[in-house]
Amino acid sequence: MPVAYQIGGLQCANDLAMSNIDTISLAKELLMAYSTGGVIPEPPSARLEDFDMHAAYAVEAEFVRLRIAAGHKTTGLKVGYANKAMWRALKLDTLVWAHMYDDTVHFSDSIALPYYESCRIEPEIVFKLKQPIAGEALDAVEWLAIGFEIIHCPFPEWKFQPADFVAAFGLHLGLVVGEPLRIESAQIPTLLEDLARFKVRVFKDGEFLEEGSGKNSLRSPALCLAELARATPIGAGDLVSSGTLTAGHAMGKGEVWRAEVEGLPVSGLTLRTE
Repeated sequence: MPVAYQIGGLQCANDLAMSNIDTISLAKELLMAYSTGGVIPEPPSARLEDFDMHAAYAVEAEFVRLRIAAGHKTTGLKVGYANKAMWRALKLDTLVWAHMYDDTVHFSDSIALPYYESCRIEPEIVFKLKQPIAGEALDAVEWLAIGFEIIHCPFPEWKFQPADFVAAFGLHLGLVVGEPLRIESAQIPTLLEDLARFKVRVFKDGEFLEEGSGKNSLRSPALCLAELARATPIGAGDLVSSGTLTAGHAMGKGEVWRAEVEGLPVSGLTLRTE
């Protein structure tokens, strides 16, 4: 049965008659790697000549179907390539995205990493929508928070193309969300300015690693959210993890990670890995 998906505002279908790419088998292969922490020797783009973004989103849609069939629910979207300077070199005309799930989003100060050998952690602004975006993006937001996204790459040496990123569930392994800041209409003009210039500092076991800024997420997480809404529908209740604010840092078990925020009225976030 064809699987519907959307890319760049165009409704498409995974019609295998249009391509020799077996998107169902690819989704099952990637799901196995996701479920076990296994390595896929070659990403799809390296072995399939016609593997493009349309095929990647078809694989992602099939991945969603398989996870729903296993009893999970989607909870929103995570963003990738929220850096416009990279788009021309990578032949992108917008950012990319993949789904998050009810078993990958956590409101906790600890997370277990049972078998993954190659994880990275990234600080991001997380939005929760109260309604679809129709005008100013922040008008549709119920709350925002600082979060840590944990990513895992099933491909050797973290080498992949944007289409591989999409097909491999956006490398998404988990999202840990900090204390939400509820947004009132009167706050929005100030938040629009603050989101473009706030700072976040990342610490591992008390040691400072890196400082990032809101401008690293498409010049502002609010602009990133608006760009995502132009690329694909986002619904009421969806969470959006709006792109990393620093480089990704390697992580493992038994560590304490902290994100400190300056210039934005949100609480910082501390995370312990088990």
